[in-house]
Amino acid sequence: MLITLYMLIASLTAAGFTGSEAAPPEHLVIPQPASIELGNSFLDISGSIRLSATESSPQMERVIVEVRSWLGEHSVRLGEEANAPHLKLVIDPEMASEAYQLKINSAGINLTGGTGAGLYYGLQTLRQLGWSNQNSRGIRLPTGVVDDHPSFSYRGMHLDVGRHMFPVDAIKQYIDMLARYKMNRFHWHLTEDQGWRIEIKKYPKLQEVSAYRKETLVGHYNDQPHQFDGKRYGGYYTQEEVKEVVAYARDRFITVIPEIELPGHAQAAVAAYPELGCTDEPVEVATKWGVFEHIYCPNEKTFQFLEDVLTEVMALFPSRYIHIGGDEAPKTQWEHSDQAQSVIRREGLADEHELQSYFIRRIETFLNDNGRSLIGWDEILEGGLAPNATVMSWRGEEGGIAAAKQGHDVIMTPTTYCYLDYYQSTHPDEPLAIGGFLPLEKVYGYHPVPEELSEEEAKHILGAQGNIWTEYIPTVEKLHYMAYPRMQALAEVVWTPRDQKDLQRFVHRLDGHYAHFDKWGIRAANHLYDAQVAISNQEGSELQIVAGNLVGKGEIRYDFSEDNSTQEQMYRGPFRPKSGTYTFQSYRDNEMIGRPASITYEDHLAVGQTMTLKHAPHPKYNGMQPQVILNGVVGSDERYGDSEWIGLEGDDFDAEITWEKPVAPSSVQLRFYHSPGQWIYAPREARFYVWSKTTKSWKLVTETTVEATNEKISTVTFSIPKVKKNTRFRLEIPNYGTIPEGAQGAGHGAWLFVDEVRIR
Repeated sequence: MLITLYMLIASLTAAGFTGSEAAPPEHLVIPQPASIELGNSFLDISGSIRLSATESSPQMERVIVEVRSWLGEHSVRLGEEANAPHLKLVIDPEMASEAYQLKINSAGINLTGGTGAGLYYGLQTLRQLGWSNQNSRGIRLPTGVVDDHPSFSYRGMHLDVGRHMFPVDAIKQYIDMLARYKMNRFHWHLTEDQGWRIEIKKYPKLQEVSAYRKETLVGHYNDQPHQFDGKRYGGYYTQEEVKEVVAYARDRFITVIPEIELPGHAQAAVAAYPELGCTDEPVEVATKWGVFEHIYCPNEKTFQFLEDVLTEVMALFPSRYIHIGGDEAPKTQWEHSDQAQSVIRREGLADEHELQSYFIRRIETFLNDNGRSLIGWDEILEGGLAPNATVMSWRGEEGGIAAAKQGHDVIMTPTTYCYLDYYQSTHPDEPLAIGGFLPLEKVYGYHPVPEELSEEEAKHILGAQGNIWTEYIPTVEKLHYMAYPRMQALAEVVWTPRDQKDLQRFVHRLDGHYAHFDKWGIRAANHLYDAQVAISNQEGSELQIVAGNLVGKGEIRYDFSEDNSTQEQMYRGPFRPKSGTYTFQSYRDNEMIGRPASITYEDHLAVGQTMTLKHAPHPKYNGMQPQVILNGVVGSDERYGDSEWIGLEGDDFDAEITWEKPVAPSSVQLRFYHSPGQWIYAPREARFYVWSKTTKSWKLVTETTVEATNEKISTVTFSIPKVKKNTRFRLEIPNYGTIPEGAQGAGHGAWLFVDEVRIR
């Protein structure tokens, strides 16, 4: 979602901006190994190298293919010359399966792994060790010892091909990137309301009907009225193509986990086979995004269909896990379906939530009977968890915590840290995204094991996964931009021991990877040199403006605009701002690098004052730093997830603001985010109070209505009748309340997003 203001300030402070270069890292290896000790000498490999392996097996053969690829990139061949350095590959079953040890000395390289996977990961480290001292021909490696192993057994990346589909070559390229950074699971999201992407031979209409939609939404879902491109869109992967992808991943020690969504996200399938739904009414493959009411009806015909589909899926994917979705399944059609209600009565179920649990248990039994295990999104907890299910926790960590406490395995993928379809920069040039704000440093700061779990419960946290949903990712180039380098940050989260992680060392190493991204044809986002700026409004300290860039290199200069005059200055550290616009820019060797960042500060009575909230904002939306709305800076009109907004889920905004010296305010200006498609509603009213010393109670001074329009931002300014000077005032803004029927999120409490409270 967002990096909170205090984290942004901490990252800028950590950059240590003095205008001097930070010390370069001793290597460029990502993820950072558990233990790495490098010497001052080097092993030079040119011409040839002698290869030996302790066994001949399919796993070793896959490793040797990778060795040949690495050597071929540097014009080094395998040979038998006695004076050539050696490369010894050893599988030691006493080691952990994915662990490896790498020893480099003047005679050559000894690489030992617990399995072929360990050897493969050691080779990725070898590749990256050679990047710091590259030759045009040959390989130069620092001598030393690397002892390494992953922190988590499940290290994954997800890709949705239902909303937008990518060629097989692009899927392979995605798998290559996972392999280079020691990820071992590829979660392939193959079915959606907007398209069914896998060939199922028993049901040809899935290819003929479900795989295509007549047109696609243009712009963002929240843009009204909705516009469409009028172009037929779709396709599917043949079973031969699926086998090709699975084999390609296997050769890189990656398991492909297929996802077949059920019981919700089924509109594309129901469009082809209406009898699978609860209404028997014709429906089209969805052309826009969101959650749709068309859901599989829990009758025997549906279960037979799903078992047939999963039988073909299991024949294609050797993965132990089969992902069945289970998320965002509206119950409205079940509530009005005679068939669904008869199942509830027959099985003695309490409600539709237990009906979903019954549905999931039926599918799990089928998978278990076929030697497979079920993974589902955390909604499968509702109504009771299937006995052997693994939970993928996306709506925060709460579902994962609950599942782990019940003894179920968990993969953490909370939106807050792992949704790579969110915005990664607040710069106005950022391409369209679904919403939210998840910069690189926020991903890197994640730790998948919640503190609420005991040591025994924590063993159920298998790892974490990055998710890429493609509503707003129609091209391979956009996929690259959104996935990388945040995937590299997550790779270090799930591989590297927590006490070995360091953001500044990571971004310095990452800086050296961009040249290789270019060689691989990867158009990764690069925000390392973008200027960043924030207003520090920490309680008990002076208001200051803080700036820098993430990598901490070069120097920062800024322009300050006031009354139509501009003056450029060198940034030498935090300082007290004054009203006006500041624009910061990174420079290196007197040349601009990265994108500029601007911030407009407006002083007013409430800036820097103390605020006490009756209801804390959600932790994802400045819950730890609500003072941001009294720092003189207005939030983004486009991104409620930036560091200037606070968000409350279902709660009222009820704030007491206190001054050290008495003041007599005359007006209040408020801004609210309004985006019903994202469950965010502007309030209906706002009230302003003053504390009465006489009655020892709050006295209502004025109130105003708030009218939401189709615009994202609702602004209201109201005057305050003349009041005597006081040090205590209160602002009360009731939440919109329950989201109405027919709207996205119906029945849930609305989100309330509040921006800068400007009191004059």
